[in-house]
Amino acid sequence: MLVSQVLAAKGDAVFTIPPNATLEAAASLLFSRGVGSLVVLEEGRVVGILSERDVVRAAATEGAGALAREVRAFMTGDVVYARPSETVDDLLSRMTDRRIRHLPVCVEGRIQGLVSIGDLVKSKIAEAEAEAQNLRAYIAS
Repeated sequence: MLVSQVLAAKGDAVFTIPPNATLEAAASLLFSRGVGSLVVLEEGRVVGILSERDVVRAAATEGAGALAREVRAFMTGDVVYARPSETVDDLLSRMTDRRIRHLPVCVEGRIQGLVSIGDLVKSKIAEAEAEAQNLRAYIAS
């Protein structure tokens, strides 16, 4: 299964935040949208990603004062990307190796969507269930 197929099934909604927003605003957006990460955009370009773990790390190391600081101070700037033409298996391997849970999907520097490890696992389960159903139908006929 390809990443483009995962995005077609789940949708291409991506929640973003500018790097000069406060960490408090980011935490509020993460909570209100029920997501685990935000893509940090500056002038339409992906410049980072901020996860719930980044927010927790900031609070643990800097205390409540971290909430008044800018997202850019805590985001991951070295973003690992995915392409729509990549396979789910390739991304699962990359995410496991790098210990990351979210990948922006980009084409020519433009964001097309975001996939989480949960999205990819869900697609693998659906694929396995469909294969099992096909085998049962084949055996029954």
